[in-house]
Amino acid sequence: MAFLSSMDICASGMTAQRLRLDIAAENITNRDTTRTEGGGPYRKKSVVFREIPSTSFQEVLGRAVNGRKGGVEVEAIVLDQSPMDLVYNPDHPDARPDGYVEMPNVDLLAETIDAMSASRSYEANLTALNTIKQMASKALEIGR
Repeated sequence: MAFLSSMDICASGMTAQRLRLDIAAENITNRDTTRTEGGGPYRKKSVVFREIPSTSFQEVLGRAVNGRKGGVEVEAIVLDQSPMDLVYNPDHPDARPDGYVEMPNVDLLAETIDAMSASRSYEANLTALNTIKQMASKALEIGR
């Protein structure tokens, strides 16, 4: 049943995009966090996707046995190593002796765009999933 593997592929995309949206929300939420458990300001996180290829029959069969049939998966969540923003605020409790505070390297506009992109990708996968369901339903109607 090829449509089942197509549904699995759409579901993997929806799962990956949901995590991407969660990470964007976490970044936006912590854009003013100057103290973390590890010390220092919050570092922006990014999601790295990896294709789940379907190359040979043997690999596809092995993935099918393990419940994976292709699509996309999250390979890693990485910390952005770009420099922190320095803001002059000598009254801040985390200010350095020169009066500057290291603020997280989170760009609100970029995170908002990333969240919108993840939302649109999720919707595209959902539309494809609904189309597959409709096709399966029509195929069953033909058999009547």
